[in-house]
Amino acid sequence: MSKTLIASEHPKGREVLRNCAVGLDKAGLDEDGLQQVVHRAGELQQGVIELVKRLSLSNQFANEETASSYTYPPEYTGPKPIEEQIAALAKMLDLDPTSALEHAGTLPQLPEGAEGWFAIPSPVALAAKHFPGLTNPAEQYCAGVSLILSKIAASRKFYNYREGQITTAQLRVAIRTAEAMTQIAEVQKGDILIIAAQLGLRHRGESVRRAREKFVANEFGLGSLVFGAITLTHPERFVRWEQLHTDCAGDEFSPGADGEFDDAPYFNFYDGEVKFLTDWVSCSLAYSGSASGFLPQ
Repeated sequence: MSKTLIASEHPKGREVLRNCAVGLDKAGLDEDGLQQVVHRAGELQQGVIELVKRLSLSNQFANEETASSYTYPPEYTGPKPIEEQIAALAKMLDLDPTSALEHAGTLPQLPEGAEGWFAIPSPVALAAKHFPGLTNPAEQYCAGVSLILSKIAASRKFYNYREGQITTAQLRVAIRTAEAMTQIAEVQKGDILIIAAQLGLRHRGESVRRAREKFVANEFGLGSLVFGAITLTHPERFVRWEQLHTDCAGDEFSPGADGEFDDAPYFNFYDGEVKFLTDWVSCSLAYSGSASGFLPQ
C-alpha cells in the first residue's frame, strides 16, 4: 500500500492532504501560473519531501534548551479577575465588553498547562473600531500590534526597537496560532476574547522553535498583539531585569523583509522600561520563555 494511500486513510493524514489542496487554492494561481507549477513538478516534489522530513522530526532542536531558575517577579501574583481584565481592556481600547462578560460566566475547566484566563482584544474588532479602512487581515494585525504598543508607551516607560518595522513584510502570525485564534473567535463573537494561557514559565530556557516543537496538541504561541494586551492589563508582570522575560512564539519576524522569518518578538524589562525587541528563533536564554495559549480540551 502506498504511503499516500495510508495518509489518505488516516484522519490526520486526510487533514494534511486537504490543507495542501487549500494551500494551492489560496495561492490564487492563474492558468499560466498553474501550468508553471505542473512543468516544475519535480522541484515541487523535492521541496515537499524535504519539508515533510523536517516537519516529521520531533526533537530537531532538543539542544536549544538552557537550564533556568528565572521566574515571574513577586509583584506579579497571577492573572487578575477576568471581569477586571475585560473592563480594563474595554476602557483602554474603546471596545464593547458585553459578550466577553457573558462568556466569563461560562468558562470551562482550565486546560492543563495554563496559568489562568486572560482577556485579549479581538484583532478583527480592534481593526473595525480603530482602522475601518483596512480590510486585509495581515495589515489589520500589524496595525493592531502598533496600537497596542502605543498604548503601553502611553502608560509607562517603553522602548520599541522595531519602530517602523511592524509591517506585513516583516511581521506575521504563525499558522498554528492563526488557526487557534480563528477557532476561538468562532465561539466567542465579541470585541474581547478570553483565552487560557501561560506567560513563559512553562518554556523558560527554551528557544522559540524548541518551545514550538514541544507544544502539546491544543497549545499555540502567543503573538505580540495578544501578549501586548496582557502586558497592558498586568503591568506588574514587567517590573525588573531579574525576572523571566517573554518570547512571542505566535509571531514570526523577518529582519530584512526578505521572506526569511527566522526571528520572533519578545518583551523584556531593562533600564527602568519595558522593551519590545526581536531575536533569532534558535536563541535559548535562561531569562526568557515563550508564552502560549491553550484551546479547551
